[in-house]
Amino acid sequence: MSMEGKTVIITGATSGIGEVAAIRLAEKGARIVFTARDKRRADETMTKLRAANPKVDHVMHMAELSSLAEMKRVGAELAQLARIDVLVNNAGALFNARQETGDGLEMTFALNHMAYFVITNALLPRLERGARIVTVASNAHRGAKLDFSDLQSKRSYSGFAVYSRSKLANILFNRELARRVPPGVTANALHPGFVATRFGDHSGGFLRAVFKVAKPIGAISPEEGAKTIVYLAASHAVEGVTGEYFHECAITQPTAEARNDVDARRLWEISAEIARQAR
Repeated sequence: MSMEGKTVIITGATSGIGEVAAIRLAEKGARIVFTARDKRRADETMTKLRAANPKVDHVMHMAELSSLAEMKRVGAELAQLARIDVLVNNAGALFNARQETGDGLEMTFALNHMAYFVITNALLPRLERGARIVTVASNAHRGAKLDFSDLQSKRSYSGFAVYSRSKLANILFNRELARRVPPGVTANALHPGFVATRFGDHSGGFLRAVFKVAKPIGAISPEEGAKTIVYLAASHAVEGVTGEYFHECAITQPTAEARNDVDARRLWEISAEIARQAR
């Protein structure tokens, strides 16, 4: 459908599927408000957005979304927008070696899960009937299980295993979110596919080598990977649909672990406590 007059927020829109989705939604008439951590790439994305839709004032917000303080700051800034029609939670990364943020959180958990949680909660009071929340998860969640006694992966660390758990967390987050959104607001998660983007290029070590070999063989284009994001943000076909998990623009079923309402609620409560304790 036309996105004329609508405002779409996208986190991590300076490359890959996030950038493609931003451009396609801008071409449909949307005003894009996006977050970025690299000013040069943000400027390049802004140039593309202005070419795609020069009739509106697109906006960038610079932020380091692994920092709780930055998540809260940019969330508060975004909450000042006159209207919010769509929020796309997209920013994320995979790290070969364990890193700890200044808040004492494991980097993948902070960036891939807590940024979604904090920014979404900052915007929830502003969302009105018809607004949509789109959360980019992944089929990498298959085989993953959350260990609530070690959410920060202090006892053991494997880059892909920790990434997989963060994607499971995304689906559980969306499941609980769908129960908590204001009336008429929808929340859906998606698997974009294995996409040939910058993702994994900076993970280092063995994982970087694996991605370098695998992408030319089995990866789809960012254009293909972005289609389900655009579909969930703009299609009439999903009006009123909420709490689901999509792949290739169709509802699909995540794992039993991703459908565990007890875990979804527990993760939400722990995440809320982490956010409250942030410096």
